[in-house]
Amino acid sequence: MSTPDASVESLYPFLYAGSTDLEAVLAAVRRSTEEKAEEIVALRRTVLERDGDRIVACAEAMAEAFAGGARLFAFGNGGSATDAQDVATLFLNPGFLDPGLLAPGRLGEAEGAGGREDGGGDGRGDSRGDRARALPAFALTADVAVVTALSNDIGFEVVFARQLAASGRAGDIAFGLSTSGNSRNLIAAFEEADRRGMTTVGLAGYDGGQMAELDAIDHLFVVPSTSVHRIQEAQTTVYNVLWELTQHALVRHGARREPAPPSN
Repeated sequence: MSTPDASVESLYPFLYAGSTDLEAVLAAVRRSTEEKAEEIVALRRTVLERDGDRIVACAEAMAEAFAGGARLFAFGNGGSATDAQDVATLFLNPGFLDPGLLAPGRLGEAEGAGGREDGGGDGRGDSRGDRARALPAFALTADVAVVTALSNDIGFEVVFARQLAASGRAGDIAFGLSTSGNSRNLIAAFEEADRRGMTTVGLAGYDGGQMAELDAIDHLFVVPSTSVHRIQEAQTTVYNVLWELTQHALVRHGARREPAPPSN
């Protein structure tokens, strides 16, 4: 049997302990799972305490942009490319709003939502709330032909910037995700978006990397961790909260809501 990679062994020591005691292995797995869960909960709490007001402000800016006809363009590399596609899907094909969340001032200060207590909404008392508004959103990572053409013919550094140059316009939203904050193609994309007058939103990890030094990012949220796994888990929370707060901001400002379907 080959010797395990040291980095893998450090992540999952219970798999390489040489023990045949199944109960001991399962106990170690449980402890590892609990530790990781506690770590991500603490990290999410840290991000909330530090950036809660800024997340609300970002959602308000995004709602204003969408109300004015903006489109959202999401982008990232590797796992962040998958998250970018999740962001686009979330905004374009949403579910139902939480009727207990409206936060005009601070994240987590809930008011009556969607008119449930004042006679508004669909009038059926659906606990799911109103169906969220579908918003125009696109992932710049989704078209393999475009991504590979730009990468092959020009260079991977411009794979997102060139798409924004072709499709982005003033008032649109550029939404980039990175764990390191140092991805050159994200830096180029944010600079292009800034030149075009787009609202720019960035999610990064570690200390923010080069993204933290950019004047081109209007709203930057840094997850203070060195674990790629925990960073991406916390970023998922951030963009889901941004989506929901954006939806509620649109409701408060009178933008059209999509009606909930009839109950069966």
